[in-house]
Amino acid sequence: MADSDEIEKSRDWQGALNRSGVTEAEASDGILSPSDRQPKPKPVLSGGPGGSTLLYEKRKAVHNKRIDGPFRRFKWLVMVVTLAIYYVTPWIRWDRGPYAPDQAVLVDLANRRFYMFDIEIWPHEFYFVAGMLIMAGIGLFLVTSAVGRAWCGYACPQTVWTDVFQHVDRFFDGDRNARMRLDKAPWGPAKIARRGSKWTVYLLISMLTGGAWILYFADAPALFRDFFTGEAAPVAYMTVAVLTGTTFWLGGFMREQVCIYMCPWPRIQAAMLDEKSLIVTYKDWRGEQRGSLKKAQKEPEKYGDCIDCRECVAVCPTGIDIREGQQIGCITCALCIDACDRVMKDIGRPRGLIDYATLEQCEAEAAGAAPQPAWKALLRPRTFIYTGIWGSIGLAMLFALGTRTHTDLTVSPDRNPPYMLLKDGAVRNAYTLRLRNMEARPRDMEVALVGLPEGAVMWTDRIGSDAAAPIQTINVPADETRVVRAYVTIPAGTTADQFIFQLTSLDEQREQDREETTFSTPGGN
Repeated sequence: MADSDEIEKSRDWQGALNRSGVTEAEASDGILSPSDRQPKPKPVLSGGPGGSTLLYEKRKAVHNKRIDGPFRRFKWLVMVVTLAIYYVTPWIRWDRGPYAPDQAVLVDLANRRFYMFDIEIWPHEFYFVAGMLIMAGIGLFLVTSAVGRAWCGYACPQTVWTDVFQHVDRFFDGDRNARMRLDKAPWGPAKIARRGSKWTVYLLISMLTGGAWILYFADAPALFRDFFTGEAAPVAYMTVAVLTGTTFWLGGFMREQVCIYMCPWPRIQAAMLDEKSLIVTYKDWRGEQRGSLKKAQKEPEKYGDCIDCRECVAVCPTGIDIREGQQIGCITCALCIDACDRVMKDIGRPRGLIDYATLEQCEAEAAGAAPQPAWKALLRPRTFIYTGIWGSIGLAMLFALGTRTHTDLTVSPDRNPPYMLLKDGAVRNAYTLRLRNMEARPRDMEVALVGLPEGAVMWTDRIGSDAAAPIQTINVPADETRVVRAYVTIPAGTTADQFIFQLTSLDEQREQDREETTFSTPGGN
């Protein structure tokens, strides 16, 4: 009886090898054993006489297997698009005229400007940046509540660069089994050469990543030239060094540990999910009890669709087993769906043993209901509310952007002394005017006094008192704020309280801005 059990176990083991693509030689080398196919015991806290306390489990390197399928191809698409945007954007030119930089996207810290194609954001317009950050946060809530951690699985920088480094691994070390063998192999010339070549490519990718980042903060061609001639600012070299080190270490070595232990979002996203959220799910009522294909053929009523091939585990970039339920390590990349669907196709069973599904759909399907299309789960109040809030903020920002003027005036009256009494009895006040020209060209601007008694005049530190008048014309350079000292007098025997400085651009736009201020007199304020 024992011999027949051993024969049956051997046959099941051989079937597992055939399905997983691992040869007996590889298995005998320690790559895969029957015990490896069983769930590993997790670390536990134990104590007492003769007991030991295990506080953590040593990390096991994750070597995910190459897979092809709709989700893997979509992951390729997102990776190519996001990397292209990151590396190419600083080199795109955008003509703003002779007085403004021609880089399409530029964070000009020296002049306190942010350029994005035709949009130019000034420091006092930081609410646009705040609005974009709020939209990004609400967009993340929307995606998570609708399709789980799809951001983590496809577009998160840690995921994208980890994916790049994993493809570098395959290029130098081969696919999953070859990498596992190389990990177990002793250090020698061949292993040192492979590791050295691979880590050199890691370093080059990391340097390109850090180098591309600094190009967003200065003219890209000029900074690129200065960087390699040693003429760039020290902060540029320090920034590249820090980003190179973090990319090399986080993407090349820590990988899934960042997602599981360092990133706060897996903890936060639990609050975003409910029974109506789409998540990657193993349908245990359909897959259990697991058994080999031969066993299932002999006793179809006893075994489910899962043949325990562990392909879902082999392709997972974080190394989890989705069949154990939702875990913090699941980044919802859906590669396990591609792997399982391929196995189901090979053995002639319907796809969807692992699939995007909601908890409600799973409970209904387990009770005998027909499977529902995944897109129907998106049509619910929470999705519409998040979308409405997100869209409303976007529309409000577009409206504010479209209706804003490119002319601005601020006025600060002198407080000490508040006024001066001239020998002819006239009263003079002094003001600091800031005339802001937000156009990429110099403009003449007219400053007028409104609300003062007749005879009130003004002159500036650039226009002498001999040219005093109630209206003055001042030239403001392109994309600059001109600070002007203005002196306003009212005739003897007149009084004033509140009045207005009115600024008008002398071009086809005729933009205006008005600033109310006070006029101090001996008997007044």
